[in-house]
Amino acid sequence: MAVESGKPVPDFSAPATGDTTVTLSALKGQQVVIYFYPKASTPGCTTEGGDFRDRMAAFEAANTVVIGVSRDGLRAQENFKAKQDFNFALISDKDETVCRLFDVIKLKKMYGKEHLGIERSTFLIDKAGKLAHEWRGVKVAGHAQEVLEKAQALDAASASAD
Repeated sequence: MAVESGKPVPDFSAPATGDTTVTLSALKGQQVVIYFYPKASTPGCTTEGGDFRDRMAAFEAANTVVIGVSRDGLRAQENFKAKQDFNFALISDKDETVCRLFDVIKLKKMYGKEHLGIERSTFLIDKAGKLAHEWRGVKVAGHAQEVLEKAQALDAASASAD
């Protein structure tokens, strides 16, 4: 079953950089941005990750954790994170468990050939673990800033409700 807007996101655990495991339920009480990218160390994915990295202080101020996900192995994710100095975890989703939960595996065309790959997508989960916002078929330019603004607005709304 894939995630639905306004509904709780099913819990998952996945291997991540830094010899850690990311478990969604362990992040309750914080907002979570999960962004899916096609491949580590490619130009668009490097730019997107850098845009999130450069806004981490603002995400943290909005009580928001950022996590990147691709089907790359842990070594590729570790190298990507280290080389780009990313200040957030990258999940290695080789078995596509997290990708399928968020329904981001799509039929894509490259050089006239069809293959299944990750559609660049981002999800914002609220402090209670519900899907607050989703972006699919993302264009990198300006995206991290748009996600940050939604996270800040959601955090402000939840703070005034508390």
